[in-house]
Amino acid sequence: MTDLLCLSETQREIQRLARDFAREHVAPFAAAWDRDAHFEPSLVRQMGELGFLGMLLPEEHDGLALDTTSYLLALEEIAAADASTAVMMSVHNSLPTQMLLRWGSEAQQEAFLRPMARGERLGAFALSEPDAGSDAASLRTQAVRDGDHWVLNGTKSWVTSGTYEDLVVLAMARTDTPEARRGSKGISAFVLTPEMPGFRVGKKENKLGLRASPTVQLVFEEVRVPAANLLGEEGQGFVYAMQSLDHGRLGIAAQSIGIARAALEAARLYADQRKQFGQPIRQFQAIQFKLADMATRIAAARALLHATAAAKDRGERVTQQSSMCKLFASETAMFVADEAVQIFGGYGYVKEYPVERYLRDAKVTEIYEGTSEIQRVVIARELYV
Repeated sequence: MTDLLCLSETQREIQRLARDFAREHVAPFAAAWDRDAHFEPSLVRQMGELGFLGMLLPEEHDGLALDTTSYLLALEEIAAADASTAVMMSVHNSLPTQMLLRWGSEAQQEAFLRPMARGERLGAFALSEPDAGSDAASLRTQAVRDGDHWVLNGTKSWVTSGTYEDLVVLAMARTDTPEARRGSKGISAFVLTPEMPGFRVGKKENKLGLRASPTVQLVFEEVRVPAANLLGEEGQGFVYAMQSLDHGRLGIAAQSIGIARAALEAARLYADQRKQFGQPIRQFQAIQFKLADMATRIAAARALLHATAAAKDRGERVTQQSSMCKLFASETAMFVADEAVQIFGGYGYVKEYPVERYLRDAKVTEIYEGTSEIQRVVIARELYV
């Protein structure tokens, strides 16, 4: 399928490396991790050693300094083996590391980027709150300046990888006052780590899919954050978060394509092996049409994604295209996984086969990092820019 892409030898080598790693270290364990809702911490170090957690960081920060296409190719391979592992990789590479690289001070970059690239620390992104989801600018976590520190109080929701001990969290908090709210312009970004007193892990969500990826609330109770841990300029945190999500949405699109690809492959093999009425079910036009539609949508999603990645690497603004990628790829993942279950019939509904997991994992791609409805809002708004 990726032969439609004009890939360099380096890109193909990265793709092969990710595929081999996923097949040996991820795919054989994915079903058990999903069943037990188990996050395998050794993956962080393993992926760091191979460079998968510093793919987009420059060499001076122990990164691989690769292009966006290479990163997305690797992410698709990981996602085809296990979407839970892929979302950890996606969030880390797309959001906290890129925010630190783009807006972090020299001291912040020195303190965090090398350990993050090597897999010694894992990145997390904390924007949403119990009452601030799609309307993220309505967040309530408060930061109050106290000498050389900011004191943070509040609760963050839906934080991926939030249980990991060696975490670096990019958290958004209000630095305006309750008496003089400034909307999104009153939000700043801070770098937090779990060893800060008052930082604790709250509720762990019991999810439909991505069960091997821990999703938690993070609770900040009088957390004293050094003033030096303010990211960039005060009041610019929401801008940083929104600009970073352009990149994050490309990662979710790649994850979606990986899920869809795995579902198609499972359905393709099953349709060749399963016999009804004296012949493999792939001989029936009803099944052929399903497989054809599944393959076509995956190819289209991948082509859109990598065209957008190339534009991003040329320095072009890709806000609309990123939303298009995320919208189309996530809805493709749901469509393909649902059709795969249908092709399997009753067997698709039981955990003995992987397609029910693909369907459960696919659903959240239409929700996190901006719902499909929010993506349509962004796409429509950008038509008038």
